Amino acid sequence: MKSKLFSLLIPLSLCTACNNSKANSVAVNSSPADTITVFTLPAIPPMLNTPELRADYLVRHYWENINFADTNYVHHPEVTEQAWVNYIDILKLVPAENADEALKGLFAQAEKEKTSYLYLAKLADKYLYDPNSPMRNEEQYISVLDALIATPVLDDTEKIRPKARRALAQRNRIGTKAIDFTYTLASGKTSTLYALSAPYILLFINNPGCHACTEAIEALKDAPAINQAISLKELQILSLYPDEELDEWKKHLSEFPSTWINGYDARQNIRENNLYDLKAIPTLYLLDKDKKVLLKDATAMEIEQYLKK
Repeated sequence: MKSKLFSLLIPLSLCTACNNSKANSVAVNSSPADTITVFTLPAIPPMLNTPELRADYLVRHYWENINFADTNYVHHPEVTEQAWVNYIDILKLVPAENADEALKGLFAQAEKEKTSYLYLAKLADKYLYDPNSPMRNEEQYISVLDALIATPVLDDTEKIRPKARRALAQRNRIGTKAIDFTYTLASGKTSTLYALSAPYILLFINNPGCHACTEAIEALKDAPAINQAISLKELQILSLYPDEELDEWKKHLSEFPSTWINGYDARQNIRENNLYDLKAIPTLYLLDKDKKVLLKDATAMEIEQYLKK
């Protein structure tokens, strides 16, 4: 679901020149008998006169006009799901700790009614966790998982999946050290992630031949800052194949630049022991010289922008 409101929401809610003394609403088509017809945005106090302050207020109060005890909202995704998409867009405008507090606050509000609570959790799965979602955001999803694990609304059985996902998300999380592993080259020689030595290391887990992987390879090859960092020996790229069809992997080796290290997981340790989250392939991790994760599940463009700084 693509956000159409967001282009209108930013000038309406964040620009300092706007007078937002009245709450704004987004209308939807509905039958005369329907009571769920609009999503009403909170009124931002006029004294909040910078985009940063207005964005922060908006994410904290965004849902205040929703009655989560009314389960009828669950049956109106044209209101609630579109509001969720816009909300996730706005969360990008505030610091991570503010987004974390806002998401946890939202789920606390929804504890009034389990049906509404589970509906919000479903939306979080769809937009923040699903590997096919362009809005996938693990840090924001961790905030949701923390809320699900702590809530009295769910029983112990219902918390099994959130706990498992939370444990996996913590592995190789931004700011933590990446898990070491052994890889094997086409020659049969083995080495480890931690044996690599460079100011930056790009771990590129992929399945050669898949469309998304081919696109990622080409994007990395065409990125000037990445190529410059490689030439200056400031960056090493480790391309890792996590599966076991070696004939297929070898068939595509010529597609990779000779400046990259190309290896495979001979023992299937990464997949068998869930060392890395492989729900989305390809996946890219940018590490520093100490193997601390700087970017996780990043795009070539995001890595390029980081290296330009």
